[in-house]
Amino acid sequence: MTHIILASNSPRRKELLDQIGVQYQVYPVDLDERPLTGEAPLNYVERIAAEKSALAQSRIQTNVPILAADTSVVLEGRIFGKPEYQAEAVEMLQQLSGKTHQVYSALSLRSMDQHWQALSITEVTFRSLSRKEIETYWHTGEPHDKAGGYAIQGLASIFVTAINGSYSGVMGLPLFETAQLLENIGIQIIHD
Repeated sequence: MTHIILASNSPRRKELLDQIGVQYQVYPVDLDERPLTGEAPLNYVERIAAEKSALAQSRIQTNVPILAADTSVVLEGRIFGKPEYQAEAVEMLQQLSGKTHQVYSALSLRSMDQHWQALSITEVTFRSLSRKEIETYWHTGEPHDKAGGYAIQGLASIFVTAINGSYSGVMGLPLFETAQLLENIGIQIIHD
C-alpha cells in the first residue's frame, strides 16, 4: 500500500524512506532550481521544496499525499549547487576545505488542500583537503549531482571531522522532520 508519493528520483531519499518503512511511489519533477536574485538560503530551500510538491500535485490527480525535499550546502550565506563540471566541484570543495558549512534540508508535504513544511539545518566541518585529493575524488563520480559536490554517506565521509545536526538531512531527507510531517497525515513510524 502506497503511503505517499515522493516527488524526487534521489536514490538517497528512497533509501531513507525504505529505512523507516514508508511505502511510496516515485514521481520526480524537474524545475528551475536557480536561486532568485538576493534570495536567502533558507527561503531558497523552502521555496524549491514547496514548488516541487506543488508541481507534482498539479500534474497527478490523486488523493495520495506528496512529499518533496530540497537540500543545499551553504557557506557564509552562499548556496552551493550541484556541480556539473570538475572545475565547479574543485572550486566548491576547496572553499569547504577546513571550514564548517551548513546543510539546509527543506521538506514540503501536500495532502489535498493542506500544506506542511519543515526544515533541518546541520553544521558539517571538513578537514583540510588538497587539490589532488579533490580532483581524485571528482574522478570517483561521486560529487556529480550532489549539493556542494559531495556525498556524506560515501567517500566524502573521510573529509568530515564533525557534524552537528541531522546526518539524514545532509543525505537529503531529514528523518526526524519527515516523521513529524507524516504524523499530520496519520502515518506513524513507530506506534503502539
